[in-house]
Amino acid sequence: MIDLHTHSTASDGTDAPGELVAAAKAAGVGTLAITDHDSTQGWDAAAEAATACGVDLVRGIEVSCRHGGVSIHLLAYLPDPESPTLVAELAHARASREARLARMVALMEADGVPITYAEVLAQVQRPGTTVGRPHIADALVASGVVPHRDEAFASYLHSGTPYYVAHYACEVVAAVRFVREAGGVAVMAHPFAAARGRVVGDDVIEAMADAGLAGLEAFHHDHDAEQTRHAVDLARSLGLFVTGSSDYHGTGKVNVLGEHVTDPDVLAAIEEQARSGVAVLRS
Repeated sequence: MIDLHTHSTASDGTDAPGELVAAAKAAGVGTLAITDHDSTQGWDAAAEAATACGVDLVRGIEVSCRHGGVSIHLLAYLPDPESPTLVAELAHARASREARLARMVALMEADGVPITYAEVLAQVQRPGTTVGRPHIADALVASGVVPHRDEAFASYLHSGTPYYVAHYACEVVAAVRFVREAGGVAVMAHPFAAARGRVVGDDVIEAMADAGLAGLEAFHHDHDAEQTRHAVDLARSLGLFVTGSSDYHGTGKVNVLGEHVTDPDVLAAIEEQARSGVAVLRS
């Protein structure tokens, strides 16, 4: 099985990078991509574990993007982690996420929600982690305000609440270009998952394709059958490949490793298109 979208404690997953790789091995996943939000911090530990466990590793990033006020996630596979524009954009996004988290917690505190920023930071398991709303959710769970992350998002953290604060995210067409500039391969994550929030129209995805987008993540937990068909049909019309992935976050989400998988021919296409010198790590 080839699973090309997972998260570790380098962002908002609950498994350390090595634990993520071990869990993939136990689930029967033979090729795993680690794609933490705006970070490559988990790459080295994941690579060490992949070699030890006998799992092939695709090193990637889930890049925060935006278009017209709509949040978009772009999976960047095998980019050069030292590409100047990529490094600068990821650093900007991480810094903005930290400021945004503090502001959201302050708004909640002012409204009587029993939570402090120190309690949120206590949920961050490793220095340098890309922080996000799931860490607020975990603090709310730890303090007994809600029973689990999903309830935290439904009650306090989604974009329609008075506590929501946006963070910096690069315009998505520019993001596709800088991923390509870094020698990486750009795939749009869960493009039509309307349950997560607003989605962009096909015209935006066409512009992304013109800029170098390589694929769409069609097979995903948050796509229903119609959204999956739409993604597959649009990818075909634009000459893009399609991927399938779990978007696994450990205990942070119900998504299961290997829940959706990618065809080996698509993985071969990703390897063929990558120009960074960062290869799939073969075990």
